[in-house]
Amino acid sequence: MSTLSYNESVPKVREVELRLQKTEQQLRLFQKISRLMVREMSLPEVLQGIVSLIVEFMECDSCLVYLLDRDELVLCASNTLHPSTIGKVRLRLSEGLTGWVARERRMLSISREAYKDTRFKYFGELPEDTYEAFLSAPVIARNRIVGVINVQHRATHQHTGSEMEMLTTVGEQVGCVLVLARMEPTAVAEANHVELVLSSGPAQPIRS
Repeated sequence: MSTLSYNESVPKVREVELRLQKTEQQLRLFQKISRLMVREMSLPEVLQGIVSLIVEFMECDSCLVYLLDRDELVLCASNTLHPSTIGKVRLRLSEGLTGWVARERRMLSISREAYKDTRFKYFGELPEDTYEAFLSAPVIARNRIVGVINVQHRATHQHTGSEMEMLTTVGEQVGCVLVLARMEPTAVAEANHVELVLSSGPAQPIRS
């Protein structure tokens, strides 16, 4: 039976430790976002909180959240210091990398020279136009596209499976935030949740 030498086993142990550390960080991120979802905060405050958490987790230079307004995507949250662009930057679903993600309902990962992609749309007022790496995930609410989250790095960056999985899950959490934001606090307090569950009939098994 072959055994690993000390020099071979140390890097493997270190690799496992790093994976566990990243998994723990990811779990804490999801926990923090869940806590934001249940607090009495305005929707802009929740979105800004989520953006800050993503930047901290991914160590990226930019995180932008676009939300769908009819047939346009509107910039609604950002970690960067250009508040004048919030609500002003708009693009159609047929425009840019962001529009492609919303239209195709698919994640998009580009590790370098994202601005050279044929789908790229140049805005001019956004410093992110010159950033190298681009990772984007759709925001989903009740199986509908309601927005897009973009994460960008100034330098080239190879996105890991963990980062892509994280952003996909956060996109789903933001979708839940948007659904909850449409409910009045009194509606939640006064709702008969037992009646809502039982009136829907027996649950069907979820197939993966």
